[in-house]
Amino acid sequence: MNLITIGVIRSPYPTREEAPKSGYESVDECVIEVCEEFLPALEGVEEFDRLVVLYWLHQARRETLRVYPRGQSELKGVFASRSPDRPNPIGLSVVRLIEKERNKLRVVGLDALDGTPLLDIKPALPEETGLDR
Repeated sequence: MNLITIGVIRSPYPTREEAPKSGYESVDECVIEVCEEFLPALEGVEEFDRLVVLYWLHQARRETLRVYPRGQSELKGVFASRSPDRPNPIGLSVVRLIEKERNKLRVVGLDALDGTPLLDIKPALPEETGLDR
């Protein structure tokens, strides 16, 4: 397996403590900066108002296997939680696209720290997300 970084996320969250626990809780604007060589991959993205953003949680602890999920007092397996600490710390958020300007996407709905490596962007289809209701 060979993942590459396609860009970086610029957010107002410098630390884990300052970031929201989940993207859907965020009301702050973030900027997704896609590397210039991937600029052609952004063609048509502005046709969608919601995007799925995948990113590498670079400050996560990868050895974590059990956690206390938010609001729960019982220890659970990390795969039964939304903890950023996990063997493969891949973050996922459905964001609202505000504006596309060249290789930059202004969005709302990310919980990523400033400087988080970007892995992928996909359109969020209403029938898959429940956004059509």
